[in-house]
Amino acid sequence: MRVVLSTYGSRGDVEPLLGLAVRLRELGADVRLCAPPDEEFAARSAALGVPLVPVGDAVRPLVTGAASAPTDFPTRVARLTAASYEAVLGQAAGGAVVATGLFPSAAGARAAAEKAGAGYVYAGLQPTVLPSPHHPPFRYPGRPAPPEGADNAKLWELDVESMNALFGGAVDAHRVSVGLPTVANVRDHVLTGRPWLATDPVLGPWRLPAELDVVQTGAWLLPDPRPLPAGLTAFLDAGGPPVYVGFGSMPMRGSEDVARLAVEQARAVGRRVVVGSGWAELSGGEGGATGAGSAGSGSAAAVPDDCFVVGEVNHQALFARVSAVVHHGGAGTTTAAALAGAPQLVVPQIVDQPYWAARVAELGIGAVHDTTVPTAESLAAALRTVLAPRTRERAAAVAAGIRTDGAEVAARLLIDGGF
Repeated sequence: MRVVLSTYGSRGDVEPLLGLAVRLRELGADVRLCAPPDEEFAARSAALGVPLVPVGDAVRPLVTGAASAPTDFPTRVARLTAASYEAVLGQAAGGAVVATGLFPSAAGARAAAEKAGAGYVYAGLQPTVLPSPHHPPFRYPGRPAPPEGADNAKLWELDVESMNALFGGAVDAHRVSVGLPTVANVRDHVLTGRPWLATDPVLGPWRLPAELDVVQTGAWLLPDPRPLPAGLTAFLDAGGPPVYVGFGSMPMRGSEDVARLAVEQARAVGRRVVVGSGWAELSGGEGGATGAGSAGSGSAAAVPDDCFVVGEVNHQALFARVSAVVHHGGAGTTTAAALAGAPQLVVPQIVDQPYWAARVAELGIGAVHDTTVPTAESLAAALRTVLAPRTRERAAAVAAGIRTDGAEVAARLLIDGGF
């Protein structure tokens, strides 16, 4: 059976599909991943034996470079819809297509599945992308403010109008160009009436009652057998569990002080620090240098002895050895830290990250820090909460209930035609 997995986004969008791809291959499926052509994604796919079909431009330069002008938005929607359509169509004869990531990419994948006569599944990587009376939709910049006092049901009705205004024209124009009919409600057409939700039921539950028939599979985790770098292992062995500070694929524009202050405050309370450089190229030294005390993330300038800078590393192994994880609130990092039983300090930036931050606080496994007011005092207070024994005890208790079979559940549904 051929299964095409399609996405366009950062590592948090790509890695779950790799987790699903690995399980599908173990069950005998022929898998293709349609994803951005970033070198790190291509290398990860190749190491796992999953063929990657490139879609559009590399994501990292788009995220870390200068922001695009709002007037470019319709053009970018049209290009990404078409690029995803072409990539998926070339692979999707028969079998099934699973799409996630940026909406235009999923719209292109849906059109390709229709054209190829393949089955289609939309998979959300966070509950907030799916219509529900229990949470509001993401508010797109530039769209009119909702009426004061509008409830979630009304907000989701207005979301249809926003999605049609932002994406409908480009998506319909592309559909017509390839011989497919237009759609009146582009959001629900792409999401379908039975989407999947690839989140852990404890961390990101789908709450009932809800009109949408959602299949929650559990998070699609990618097992990581890679050992930690020797230098990092030596650093971990040399003292107490450090605090990890990293913001993944976030460029941290305008929020650089959050990372710097988090490192300073962790050191101020006597904790050593592991800094994940990420796409923001964070460091533990002065002036943004990575320094000699690092693994896979550069060289040259001084890093304090109680800090260690890492680039690409096995988070599953690392988070099991830290006292806390300070991060942006991406679904993947939140899940990895929760599974490791590591208390979390979440500094949310965009889109679904406030949701994950709120879940961490609601579950009692960490704290949230507002990025708009980063001060030494506020971060110190948040760290005290995170490093308290009761938080670690709660994090360990929650970790015991997190499922690790989400990719297995989803893979068997696809193999058995249960979509």
